[in-house]
Amino acid sequence: MITRADKGNSIVMLPTHQNETKIQNFVLNNNFHSATTDPTNTFQTQIRQTIKESTTLIPKDCSWKYINMNPSAPSIKGLSKIHKPDRLIRPVVNWRNALACKLSRLFTEKIHHITPLSNAFNIKNTQDLIQNLNDTLLLPHYSLASLDITNLYSNIPVIETRTILTDILKHGLVTPQTQQKIFKWYNVITRQNYFAHNKGIVIQYDGLTMGAPSSGLIAEIFLQHVEHTHLAHLTHKHRIINYC
Repeated sequence: MITRADKGNSIVMLPTHQNETKIQNFVLNNNFHSATTDPTNTFQTQIRQTIKESTTLIPKDCSWKYINMNPSAPSIKGLSKIHKPDRLIRPVVNWRNALACKLSRLFTEKIHHITPLSNAFNIKNTQDLIQNLNDTLLLPHYSLASLDITNLYSNIPVIETRTILTDILKHGLVTPQTQQKIFKWYNVITRQNYFAHNKGIVIQYDGLTMGAPSSGLIAEIFLQHVEHTHLAHLTHKHRIINYC
């Protein structure tokens, strides 16, 4: 098979069974379980009902825009991490034809609109990082550390992040009625956490849905909470002079 590499513009050629084995190992080593039935039809009913009850956020004559008329279970593929010694894969789940894809995009847009995140430590691009470093007094004995998160989306706690989002919406003076609708969207999007693989269905019981347009935002909500909660203590403990 021929596929893209995870980083850069490289093309990778590898035996198909090797790629399938890497995907299977990813499924086995994380919080996934095989299912005998496809839950798409069940979720279709939930999505339609959720959108129908959201008239304060979705005008009745526009509700059809957020319903996928011909949904199917998301599919998974793996991008080879050729920059890593053991050449693991980055799992990519195609959510374009998933039931909650359009609602997931709308959820992200609404959150950005009603209560934008602080982005206190975020770097916009490479140039922004270089400028940040230039503005920092660096001495010869300082160390530069790069931190990474293993399987980010599948390790974000969904229930805890919902509580964090509750505090954010309250702090942003979002009306109780709007909060209620937002949480219904959050619940139905995060519950649609499955994908098709090897002619079967794989269900993820915790963590965020890989491939959903809203997962990046929800992960950012949790990560910013961790930073604001623990960074002051860690900065003092490890003598951090700059963090971004």
